[in-house]
Amino acid sequence: MPETCSFERTHEMDGQNPTLIEGLPGMGLVASIAADQVRRNLDLAQIGHLRSGGFPPMASFEDGLVEETMRVYGGTEPAVLTLHSSAPVPEEAVGSLADCVLKDLAHEFQQAIFLVGAPAQSEDQLGQVRGIGTNPGQRERLTEAGIDLAEHTGTIGGVTGALLQACYRAQVPAVALVTRCRPKIPDPGAARSVIENGLEPLVDFDLDTSDLEERDEEIQRRLDEVARQYQQSQTTTPAGAAEEAPASLYH
Repeated sequence: MPETCSFERTHEMDGQNPTLIEGLPGMGLVASIAADQVRRNLDLAQIGHLRSGGFPPMASFEDGLVEETMRVYGGTEPAVLTLHSSAPVPEEAVGSLADCVLKDLAHEFQQAIFLVGAPAQSEDQLGQVRGIGTNPGQRERLTEAGIDLAEHTGTIGGVTGALLQACYRAQVPAVALVTRCRPKIPDPGAARSVIENGLEPLVDFDLDTSDLEERDEEIQRRLDEVARQYQQSQTTTPAGAAEEAPASLYH
């Protein structure tokens, strides 16, 4: 039997017609980092959670307390909801999650913004943001906000693509913000870019992203150090000798 997913509200929120900002784990953790920055800056409170037998068997925690794997936070100034997950959504749970968002959660928000990380092909592309709308009105909304539209044709896969397609079919207003990022490591710089060049023009808020800039600079310093050590090893390590793996680039 296919797994089912359900939304359980635990606290009421007075704000009307909020915007949902999706922050599920994906490439570069762009969505997760950006949504978490929104949550922390706006001091959003948890209003509920989603449960499914298809979610990974795990216990997540924050500040010494166990929490639900997939959580919904909300606030009223401005009216915003954010969707978070402590783990990637397995492929077999994607369909039930999309159904749950539409059936149980869609009446909680007026429109949705989905955040997508895409691999940068060059350093110049890092942080580049492009928008996609589910209807002409949403495409116009992107243009009015000064966000360049995604060119040509393409696809968005994974859980974010499934949610965007579900909103499109159900005529739920939504946009996707595709941000070029480093594909293999967390990219707070790309998250900062999508906040400043995508979310802020679309939603009525102004977030402090200085800590994301600091984290991105630290990652870049570590990458430079790894590259320097690798270059040195190429000239000093005998052929065939084993090399020690570099330390984690992100903490």
